[in-house]
Amino acid sequence: MNQLKHVSKVFQSAEEIPFDDSSRFIFMSDCHRGTGDWADTFAKNQNIFFAALVHYYRENYTYIELGDGDELWQDRKLCDIIHEHNDVFRLMAQFYNEGRLHFIYGNHDIVKRDPTYVKKNLYQYFSEREGKYVPLFENIKLHEGLVLKHSDTGDKILLIHGHQVDFLNHELWRLSRFLVRYLWRPLESFGVRDPTRTAKNYTKKEAVARKLTEWVIREKHMLIAGHNHRPRFSEVGEPPYFNDGSCVHPRCITGIEITDGEILLIKWSVKTKEDGTLYIDRDVLAGPRKLMDYFNTNNTSYNTK
Repeated sequence: MNQLKHVSKVFQSAEEIPFDDSSRFIFMSDCHRGTGDWADTFAKNQNIFFAALVHYYRENYTYIELGDGDELWQDRKLCDIIHEHNDVFRLMAQFYNEGRLHFIYGNHDIVKRDPTYVKKNLYQYFSEREGKYVPLFENIKLHEGLVLKHSDTGDKILLIHGHQVDFLNHELWRLSRFLVRYLWRPLESFGVRDPTRTAKNYTKKEAVARKLTEWVIREKHMLIAGHNHRPRFSEVGEPPYFNDGSCVHPRCITGIEITDGEILLIKWSVKTKEDGTLYIDRDVLAGPRKLMDYFNTNNTSYNTK
């Protein structure tokens, strides 16, 4: 119950972003960008992610990252991650410079909740090509949650990572980070899986989804989260809890789009043409559904079957 109260506290204090039926958003999370070593789970999908982000930049989307963008439990230095995935960060900086980027922190990058850390590590970075520090995300503010507020109807959508309902990854995050960094990471090099990770534990995945759905039912607000790496798209009449999945699925990345008054669950992956040429393409996994259909059910009973 205290976990749900904390989610409500985030909702009540979150910065609001106005939007309307002409707005375009892409929500992704759980990139877990690393330093390029064997434990960097983002590395295998980095080209897919970059191609998707180029598409969204050209199509005038706002990119909102719902936490765990960088793997700061296994890796200590954000500067090493930025150096390894420099092209991705420079593209995200283009979004930011046009007012089209927002970062929410998760449990694996919870250190970003400290404004001093953000100023030191995200305002600028050292460019080896130029031999000097150059701007990256100057004066950026990181969030525990954000709220999209429809300009016409006043309906709200809570954006959150989702670890707030996961006791081990919220209240005990320092212990979890210690175990990941000094116990499970070395063991994983020998093929031993980390049993504490929500993304690799079906029971924990279900528990997170169940608690976030409970919050939606209680508060009558739509919610989009990440954390458990399990894509979720609710149909009209069901509690409107959505999950964007992750960017570390085998051979694909997933996300949630809101575009022109509709919501969709999408996947980007590498495909093969008949002549053997590889290309990156987008598929719609669920939707589109009109947002207004979810807003219009906010005062009714949900179908929870």
